[in-house]
Amino acid sequence: MKRAEQLEKTRQAILKTATKLFLQNGFGETSTRDIAKQIGITQPALYHHFSDKEVLYLDVMTKLSGKIRQEINKVMRKHKLTPEEQLFEIVRVLKKHHPLSIYDQYNQAMQLLSKSAQQKLNMIFTMDYLEPIGDYFKQPAVKLRPDLLPKEAAELFLASLSPIFGTYQRIGGHSITVEQRDKLILDCIINGLAKR
Repeated sequence: MKRAEQLEKTRQAILKTATKLFLQNGFGETSTRDIAKQIGITQPALYHHFSDKEVLYLDVMTKLSGKIRQEINKVMRKHKLTPEEQLFEIVRVLKKHHPLSIYDQYNQAMQLLSKSAQQKLNMIFTMDYLEPIGDYFKQPAVKLRPDLLPKEAAELFLASLSPIFGTYQRIGGHSITVEQRDKLILDCIINGLAKR
């Protein structure tokens, strides 16, 4: 194998492993040493490809969030779905890629990153999460409250999803499936807890 091919193979292994670890553990709980060890390379070899952990994290988040934006946009083009079905499909996209709360991980990373990295992560988060979810709330069929902007609704929605990513709440007990549990939580987020 040529050196260029080997370097690219190593780079892809770093990205794949870093994605897995960052999403499972968060930015603060993942070290470049952990990533290198899982791949079977040295930390200096990792730094040959990525100058530091922030650069690697932002590369991972750029690639991941681009996929998420594409998948949310694909859901938005399914006009035969009701608004509730669209929203559940959006949640399904988010859960497929994020084992932990997106909002919690975003906030943790924002506290640990340098100012320039914070700006980049915020731009990624806005473009690939808030804007496409905000587009959902712009639909006339959604009937967004008049005192909320679509972007604000997207922020509140993502912040409210934490129970969907966790296993600490046994909403519905053991008698319902994970999908039924997610739909129940989502219904409570959107429609509230009080009987109408």
